Amino acid sequence: MRKRIAEVKRKTNETEISVKLNIDGTEERKIKTGIGLLDHMLDLFAYWGHFDLEVIVKSSDFNIDIHHTNEDIGIVLGQAFKEALGDKQGINRIGSASVPMEEVTATVAVDISGRGNFHLDCDSKQEGFSELINCSLGKQKEYDLTYANHFFEALAKHLGMNLNIRIDPISPDLHTTLEPVFKGLGIALDQATQIDPRRKGIPSTKGVID
Repeated sequence: MRKRIAEVKRKTNETEISVKLNIDGTEERKIKTGIGLLDHMLDLFAYWGHFDLEVIVKSSDFNIDIHHTNEDIGIVLGQAFKEALGDKQGINRIGSASVPMEEVTATVAVDISGRGNFHLDCDSKQEGFSELINCSLGKQKEYDLTYANHFFEALAKHLGMNLNIRIDPISPDLHTTLEPVFKGLGIALDQATQIDPRRKGIPSTKGVID
C-alpha cells in the first residue's frame, strides 16, 4: 500500500499555515496554532485517530481576531486529508463514534463521499448554550462554539466529507463540550480511512469519488 501522506501549505494576507499528515501514523503530534484550546482539540483528534499530524501557524492576524486562522486551519487540514487519500481506493469511506465526557455525549458520523457538508445538532435553547457562545480564553484568543462550527465546516468542505455531529446535552463548559467531539471525529475518520481488504476499487456504486 502506498504511503498516505500529505504536506499542504496555505499563505494568505492574513495567515501562513502548514500541515503535515500521515493517515497511517503512530500518533506523532506537533500542534502550534496559537489558539490554545484548538491545539488541545487537534492533539486529541490526532491521538484518537492514530494519525501523525503537524499543524504550524507561522503568522496570523490575531491582532484582529482568530477567525481567519481558525477557518484556514480547517481548510488546510481538509486539503491534506483529501490529498493523502488520493483516489480513495479500498477505504471504508464511512465511520461513526459516540464519545462521552462527564454529562456530555458527542456522536460523530462521517462519509468521505466527495460532497462536503456539515451539520451540527444541538439544542440552542437549553441551559448553558449562551455561556458556550461567550466563553473566552483571554484577550484576542476567544474560542466558542461558533468558531468550532467554522472549523468543522471548512474541514468538511475541503476534505469532501459529509460530517454530522450531535452534542447532547450542551455543557456550559466549552472544553467539556468540544473534547468528546474531537475525540469522536478522530475515531470516526480513522474508521472511514481504513482499508477494507474485501473492498475492490473505489467505495462507490458510481465508481468514482470526486
